[in-house]
Amino acid sequence: MRKIAFITATRAEYGLLKPLMQQVIEDSALKLQLIVTGAHLSRSFGETCKEIEKEFFIMAKIPLDLEKNTSKTNSLAMAKLQSELTQILDDLDPDIFVILGDRYEMLTAATVAMMLHIPIAHIHGGEVTEGAQDDAIRHAITKLSHLHFTATELYRKRVIQMGEEPWRVYNVGALGVENIKKIQLLSKSEFEESIHTKLKKRNLLVTYHPETLSSLSPKEQFAEILEALKVFEDTLLIFTKANADAGGAVINTMIDTFVQKHHNAIAFTSLGQQRYFSAVAYVDGVVGNSSSGILEVPSLHTATINIGKRQQGRLAAESVINTEIDRDEIIKAIQMLYTPELQHRVKTSTNPYESDRSSEKIVAVLKKTDIVGILKKKFYDLKACNEIL
Repeated sequence: MRKIAFITATRAEYGLLKPLMQQVIEDSALKLQLIVTGAHLSRSFGETCKEIEKEFFIMAKIPLDLEKNTSKTNSLAMAKLQSELTQILDDLDPDIFVILGDRYEMLTAATVAMMLHIPIAHIHGGEVTEGAQDDAIRHAITKLSHLHFTATELYRKRVIQMGEEPWRVYNVGALGVENIKKIQLLSKSEFEESIHTKLKKRNLLVTYHPETLSSLSPKEQFAEILEALKVFEDTLLIFTKANADAGGAVINTMIDTFVQKHHNAIAFTSLGQQRYFSAVAYVDGVVGNSSSGILEVPSLHTATINIGKRQQGRLAAESVINTEIDRDEIIKAIQMLYTPELQHRVKTSTNPYESDRSSEKIVAVLKKTDIVGILKKKFYDLKACNEIL
């Protein structure tokens, strides 16, 4: 059996990987090796590891100190992860190590695999997010990886432009879009019961993560957003808390304080995949800067108000409204949600990340690829690259 190792550190990442890991389990030629770390094991971030254990056998857990959630503590967490993951991967000895995305934990995971001569399959390379340090991390992981699964054809070409040989790069679409098509959403009444709150005539889902390259501090960033949201007193505001980036804890404290003072606001550390996408289906718009607002939300024909530059550079559907981190601009963007013009755009726009059978395509490649000699990479020269770009 070919051993396929996965690592997950956040709820969003796990939600994307879940159907792919299920397909690996169902294939008799493959064996799943799951490693869990980061926010999944933190009480402050919802201990989502408990949800994972209901679905999969976890072979190893690596707790990290994420409580202070600063650049320094996150760097130290990377050091701990590198030390413990080295021993775990050495023991598991996987044939291929699957890494998704662009978080700092994934850069550490890729570094360990490289040092142990384990082939890396990277999902969601070739994208650009100019407002976050994730952009540099994503490209670094691309150069450490040996197989690439991108979400669009443009991103496939961009990975090749970075010197990766075309035979290593596959456009499979976004896993998150495939997940939406498969998941059974809650009915409106079931969703309301699950959040212990009745939906109002107008409803917004708010998810904001620190913009790590902004000149504004996370506190200053989120203060602008909260000042804008205060205006909409008759709108139900459903907050999902920030991730474990530096400054995330500050934002989560601000959410708690806001909810205590505003009767029309509720907050969740994690809604989970089913409740999150059910919420997307019933609200008027998703407000914030989560990648889900760009990649998945358009497929449910719900508008996205994308705030700031965290996602700047990504392809986006016409249902996405971009705005600066500014109170007045955010207010105007929310008001646009209810105009006939925007409603028409939301209903008729197409999602550039749509594709069929994304997880099946990835599993097929993981099975068939000859990994003998795969670690030895050749730089695909830009002149030759121009032939296919």
